[in-house]
This record gives sequence, structure tokens and C-alpha cells, in this order.
Amino acid sequence: MQPYGVNQLRKMFLEFFESKGHLAMKSFSLVPHNDKSLLLINSGMAPLKPYFTGQEIPPRRRVTTCQKCIRTGDIENVGKTARHGTFFEMLGNFSFGDYFKNEAIEWSWEFLTEVVGLDPNRLYPSVYEDDEEAFEIWNKKMGIPAERIFRFGKEDNFWEHGSGPCGPCSEIYYDRGEKYGCGEPGCTVGCECDRYMEIWNNVFSQFNNDGHGNYTDLIQKNIDTGMGLERLACIVQDVDSMFDIDTMKALRDHVCNLSGKQYGIDHETDVSLRVVTDHIRSVTFMVSDGILPSNSGRGYVLRRLLRRACRHGKLLGIDGAFLVKLATTVIEGSKDGYPELEEKKEFIFNVIAKEEANFNKTIDQGLAILADMEAEMEKNGEKVLSGENAFKLYDTYGFPIDLTSEILEEKGLTYDEEGFKKAQEEQRAKSEGTFGTHSYTGKEVSVYDQLDAALETEFVGYDNLTFDSKITALTTETEVVDALSDGEKGTIIVEQTPFYATMGGQEADKGVIRTADGEFVVEDCIHLAGTKVGHVGHVVKGMIKIGDVATLEVDAKNRALTERNHSATHLLQKALRTVLGSHVEQAGSFVNADRLRFDFTHFSAVTPEELKKVEEIVNEQITNALAVVTKNLPIEEARKTGAQALFGEKYGDVVRVVDMSGFSVEFCGGTHVKNTSEITALKIISESGVAAGVRRIEALTSEGLMNYYAEMERLLKEAAQLVKATPENLAEKITHLQAENKSLKGEVESLKSKMAQSAAGDILDQVKEVKGVKLLAAQLDGVDMNGLRDLGDQLKEKLGEGVVVLASGNDGKVSLMATATDGAMKQGAHAGNLVKAIAGLVGGGGGGRPNMAQAGGKNPAGIPDALAKAEEALADQIK
Repeated sequence: MQPYGVNQLRKMFLEFFESKGHLAMKSFSLVPHNDKSLLLINSGMAPLKPYFTGQEIPPRRRVTTCQKCIRTGDIENVGKTARHGTFFEMLGNFSFGDYFKNEAIEWSWEFLTEVVGLDPNRLYPSVYEDDEEAFEIWNKKMGIPAERIFRFGKEDNFWEHGSGPCGPCSEIYYDRGEKYGCGEPGCTVGCECDRYMEIWNNVFSQFNNDGHGNYTDLIQKNIDTGMGLERLACIVQDVDSMFDIDTMKALRDHVCNLSGKQYGIDHETDVSLRVVTDHIRSVTFMVSDGILPSNSGRGYVLRRLLRRACRHGKLLGIDGAFLVKLATTVIEGSKDGYPELEEKKEFIFNVIAKEEANFNKTIDQGLAILADMEAEMEKNGEKVLSGENAFKLYDTYGFPIDLTSEILEEKGLTYDEEGFKKAQEEQRAKSEGTFGTHSYTGKEVSVYDQLDAALETEFVGYDNLTFDSKITALTTETEVVDALSDGEKGTIIVEQTPFYATMGGQEADKGVIRTADGEFVVEDCIHLAGTKVGHVGHVVKGMIKIGDVATLEVDAKNRALTERNHSATHLLQKALRTVLGSHVEQAGSFVNADRLRFDFTHFSAVTPEELKKVEEIVNEQITNALAVVTKNLPIEEARKTGAQALFGEKYGDVVRVVDMSGFSVEFCGGTHVKNTSEITALKIISESGVAAGVRRIEALTSEGLMNYYAEMERLLKEAAQLVKATPENLAEKITHLQAENKSLKGEVESLKSKMAQSAAGDILDQVKEVKGVKLLAAQLDGVDMNGLRDLGDQLKEKLGEGVVVLASGNDGKVSLMATATDGAMKQGAHAGNLVKAIAGLVGGGGGGRPNMAQAGGKNPAGIPDALAKAEEALADQIK
């Protein structure tokens, strides 16, 4: 047996099953497509669910993949053992109603023994205890003695997940030898030790579980087999764990070099080395699929993994930022199997670097917050930090609980571990990925699930806006029907359609479907399972029936305006990459007939100058009247053109490339203008942030832009009329009004001051002495807060030394002000505390500095009591 590397084993597996008639499909994105039951893809079969159920027709009945997967259910255990990891690759071969147990068993044995070269005498099959068919194949066809075939119960050898397809399993175990064993008598297959390692799992999907334990035979029996690539590499390379296989060892060694630590010397050090090694792999792959750090969903998982890696790097003594360096090693080791890593590396580096820098700040912030919490505990005589606060530090500020525990322990304190775990369990749902109740495929159950999976719709709308086609299926909102009549809402499926269904951010076409007997208004157009397209709307007259030949007519103006906005987003993306840098990637878009919205990756607000430059570049290319050419190319040839691809998008062998005379070249299935001059012009109307590292631009083109300018012109004229000006001299008129307003405001303030002084009269006669400190507490009605402050300063000067408290009732509201001289403050007077003590009596609150404070209230009737209490409050302050 040769010690094949990870990349060799992946290639060998896929090529072996290609030789058996399988279609080798590239790994799907880690982001599930149209599957709400999962947060992240966690198994090889997860992206293939619709093929297993028969809801979609697979590209071939035999498929093989190497699927990247993330599992985070036991993230806390990662690092503590050499078994746990969050990222792994799952090798799989699948049959959708084609071959079954005979071939699956035979090929698994052939690959392991003849291709990889494992010793047959060290391989042990297992079967479900009631699966006599599988036992007979292993025993009689494959020649494995009965005593070497192990029977296990439902818990170990029967695969099911709630309702849906399920069935017995047949696993293959490899005896790694006594050095990996527990040494206990009777140690054999099924023992928990590391000697007998399961490496292959054949799942014979032959039943349907109705969710209540009732099983019926599936019409289409499937094969779902899987083998962990890392686990196979452990056996082939004869190493202790996945952290020792070639690609991961290279990464682990890089961590060791950065930290100056050795692996295998100290347990705690090994834990941190494994955490960093595993998590940076997950982070790198997740970002390559367009996942960005956030505080919820899969972004939360990413942030948590990255911060754990960063934290354990610090525990290892690594100074400064280091995760980008490690990501380079991840990419180098895995780019053969996943070329998207190399293609997106600059973006990957940017995201990781920014998040790592943010976390380094939160560590310092967390220490300060913990110190405040400790001070509060000391004040209250507490020795235990609440679970809620411990989790707040952990979850909101990314402060690791082990660090919280360690710091508290040094001071003889601890935290409420049970309370922390309770809060953590409530949050765990965010990173385990089940949302509500869905079907086996993770889609909402709908009437469309009842449609024949073999139905297909061909899109002919690139070259046609009107087309005749046969109606193949009809549904109401609740059932599949043979006809729709006048007034009924429903969905029409046809063989061929010119209607573009919502996809890639482009809103669906609208229009009309006519038959000899009826007319149907299309309000929306949606993609259904397989290639089916549903035309959603209602019958406006007559009746529509299955089998009718229909004329499908797209609203030409709506399509044209939508195309202009769509083509503008391509120009916009190229302009943004030109101005801001190659890290800019599309992170979402929406275009319809009215406007366009474009989300993109960028880590700070775009400056007005940058936006102006972007707008200029787009409009220059519109003026240049670039020819827009679309071609269908083999994907590898398309990549060589430099065409921009979307994050996480699953492309087939042939892709559609939209080329705007070389300025912008992108993979895109949408509809576009023939020439950029049709766009007319582009105007950016807003730029904002929508998520961490994601910005959004909204813009207008063509008719939408003309409507915008018309509305702006109307508003400008209306504003000009209000100030008796014209649009041409509006700015001049406003400047004149502002100067006039400023002058009038000055006069008003002067009059107010005179009125306040007049209102003051001889209030100095009201001065009292409180413990040797002069106090003037008086009511002045109709004076605002500014007037009180001015008057207070004047009275304080006349008083010489002392405290002034003034109150004024005005339109049902109270203004309260207190001021104290330096001499009074030396004797204990404090204006802020004085106001705080009396403000409640006027229905308000406030405070301020020792020398000046103010408050507001809603009870003018309480002013006399407040002024009376001022004397009492001042007496309490004077020493």
C-alpha cells in the first residue's frame, strides 16, 4: 500500500467511479441551495436531496462527488481530541434508481483493495441485522467468511432522518493494528478504540418513512455511499489522526513555526495547535463560498471559528496577525481540488485580515468590560459572575469563556457555569442549522411537489418575446388541476417559454398567455424543481386547459427596461473593481424595470469622490456604445476569458458568458441589452452598508432616471415658489433668507434678554443666607433656558459669592437652572446635586456640573415647592 496524499486519493476516487459510468460533479457550495433545513452543507448527499426524492431529474443516474462539508455541533470538543474537526471532505458515489446493493458493495471493495491497495484481510464489513440480502452479497458473492461480517442494530446500521427516504447501511471497517487498540480482551469491530476504523458507509435507500415509523418500499431505490477523505488518508498514510495527514500536517507545521511550539509535547499546546489548524481550514473555505462574518446564521459560525483560531493563536504566543499566513497554506494545499480558493484568495485574505483585526480590538474591549463586571461584583459583595454576563462577554464581544474563567479564578472568583450553558444552548440553534419544519429536502412543502418530475421547460426568451408552446401542467394554489377558469389564480407550466423566471437578481418577466379559449395574465415567473418554469397569475377570461397550445407574450417594455438595469450592474461591478480594487465581489443584486440594486464586498464606506469616479466610468462605457455579445462556452474555456463568476454559484459544464466588448466579461444567465448605449445613462442615488464587509449601491438608468429627474425638477420648482424665487436664483434666495433669519434671531435673543432682566426686577431682595452661603431662589415666568442661563450669570456677578436657583414656567413646561460660585463650591455647594434634588417636584429630572446645572419638567405648579426645597438641599450640602 502506497502512502497516497490527500489530493491523489481524491483524484483516484473520482476517476474510479467515472470508469464505472458515474458523472463526476464538482463540490457544491457550503451554502445550501434552496434548503432551509441546513445552515451549512454537512454531508456528501445533502446537496443531492432532490435527486433522491425524484423531485428533480439528475444530470446522470450515476454521480460521484468530493463534497466539502462543515459540522459545528460539537465545536467545543475540537482540539481537545484528535478526532474532532469542523471541516472535512466527503467522497461519495450515488445511484438514483440505477444500480443497487450488488454493485455498491462490489465497487467499494474493489476500490479499497485493488485501487488503494488495502489488505483485504484487515477489512471487515458490517450489515444491518435484518438485511439478509446485503449479508448474502458479502458472504457468497464477495467471499467474505460469515464470522468476518458483523451485524449491527438500527442505531448503528440504519440511516434515517425524520420522514423521507431511508434504509439499511453496510459499513467497511479497517483494522489498523494493535498499536491503535485499547488492549482489552475481545476488542473487535464496534469497539470505541481507534483500532477498527470505519472508512466506508453504503446506505441502501430503499424505504420511505412517513415520519411515524411506517416504512414503505421506494419505487426508486437509491445508493448513497460516503467515505471521509481525511479518514481514508489516515489509514493509507498510517498516521494517528487527521491532523497528521499530509495537507493538514503542512498546515499544522506552519502553526508550529509561527508559534515556536512543537506538536506532541504538551496536551494544552496540542489542543491549541489543533484548534488553529482545523478552524483556519473551515474559515478559508467558508469565505471562498461568499460567507461573511456576522452575528447570526452561517456568518456567526464563521465569526466564531475565526475568533477561536485567533484566541488559540494568542495562547500559543503568536504575536500580531497570523491567520492570513495560514490561509495561504490552506489554499496551496487544496487548490488542486478546489480552484475557487486560488481564484478568490485576495478576497479571502481581506475578509480574514479585517475580522482578525476587529477581534484583537474586542479582546481589549472584553478585558475592560470584565473589569467593570468585577467592580460591580465587589460592590455587591458577590463572588460569582452571572451566567448571563459571562455569555454576553462570550457571544457579544467574542471573549472566550476559558479566558473569563481564568481571570476570575486568579482573583478568587468564578462564574455561573449552568447559567452560561443555558444561555449558550439558546444560542446554539444559530450554529446548528435547523429552521422550523420542512420537507426532507429542506424546502417548504407546496403544490409544486405534486408535479411530475419529468416535466421540463426550455427557455427560449433570449431570442423571442412571443412564442407558441403546449401547456403541460396547471395548478391552483393548492392542487394540480386539468383546467383553470375565469378569475382563478394558478400556475401554468409549458414546454417552452420566452418568459424569464426570477434568477440571479433579475426580476421575472410579466405578460400574457393566450389560448383559443382563454387568457391568463402572468404576474410572476418562478423556477421549480428541475428545469420547470411556473407562470404565476390569474385567468382574466375563458378557460385554460392542459394540452392547449398557448401563445406566450412577454411585456416587451418591462423586459427592455429590466435589461438596461441588468446590463448596468455589469458595468457597475467592473467600475467598482477598477476604482476600489479586485477584492470587490458581487454579494447580491436586484434589477427590475424601475431601478437596480447592487451589493458588493468592501470594508469601508465608498467616498463621494470614489462614487463620482465609478459613475463617470460607467457613463463613459455607455457613451462608448459597447457591443454586448453572449456566448455559451465550456466552463474551462470560459474561465480562460477572465470572466467574472459569482460566489458560491454552481455552474454546469457549459456556461453563458456576457461580454461587453472586453470591458466587462461575466458568467450570467440573465437577459441583456444588445448595446450599452441603450442604457442611456446611470445615476447612483445612494450608497450604504448592509452587513459587515458588504456595501449597497442603488442606481437608476434609462426611463427610471428620466422619471427621477422629472420629479427632482418638480420639487425644485415647488421649493422655489414657496420662497418666491425661480430655480435659477433659488440658492441665492435661500442665502439671503438665512442671513435675514440670523439677524432676526439675534434681535429676538436681545429682546428676550431685556425681558428677562426686566422680569428679574428687584429679585436680589429675595436673597437668603443658608449656613453662611447666600442663596437666591426665584421664579421668572416666560423665560426660556437660554434666558435663565444668561440671567443666572448676571445675578451671580451681582451676588458676589453664593448660589442662584431660577425656575420658569412656559407653555406648560418648566425650565430649572442652578449655578454656584467658586467660594460657594468650596463650602460644599454643588449645582448638579441641587438640581437633581428638586427637579422631581416639577415632574422632571436633570443634573450637571458643580458650578452649573439644568433640568426640565412638566409641572409648573410644583415650582414654589421646588424653590423652597432648594434651601433645604443647599443646607445639606454645606459643611
